[in-house]
Amino acid sequence: MARNLTPIAKLSRREGVELHPKAVKIMARRAYGPGQHGQGRRSKPSDYSLQLREKQKVKRMYGILERQFRNYVHEAERQAGVSGENLLRLLETRLDNVVYRLGFAPSRQSARQLVTHAHITLNGKKVDIPSIKVKPKDVIAVKAGSQKNEYFKALTENLEANAIAASWLSIDSKKMTAKVTGEPTREELIEPIEEQLIIEYYSR
Repeated sequence: MARNLTPIAKLSRREGVELHPKAVKIMARRAYGPGQHGQGRRSKPSDYSLQLREKQKVKRMYGILERQFRNYVHEAERQAGVSGENLLRLLETRLDNVVYRLGFAPSRQSARQLVTHAHITLNGKKVDIPSIKVKPKDVIAVKAGSQKNEYFKALTENLEANAIAASWLSIDSKKMTAKVTGEPTREELIEPIEEQLIIEYYSR
């Protein structure tokens, strides 16, 4: 499976957002773009530049490569409703993102690894595909055997504190299970995303 091997700290500085907890300190010290011209004065960005940067930022935020991201945009445009909000809903209901939102992992990157290493079950069945779309009534859980792992044993103590509040997810921290109770809404998204710029980019 193809991956972006660029250091996460460099990507975070490039996009101006913390894409991983490890990037927090680096962003605090170097809140400007990477490279020798990162601190230089910049001219006012064009509409195209703003659209491109927003697209790149969100792609990297969710850890998705171009082809799959473009497919999400096209699917969002085919659905009824507002295309930008449809896109966010598709991204938010990816299994790896849900694992991250539940606090099972400190980042989407780590959540993706938990899924691919088969530590997560969906409706009682082992899964290893991060992009699986969850839907209402689905049950996500840490595999029983994996709960004995030191990582998950330590996680149990602070699971509810680590979870990112989402009204469409209900979690049982003791059993390390969660249920999808609804659909994600635009209002609950805490990340700074201008989804309309992304739709405009692909509409050019």
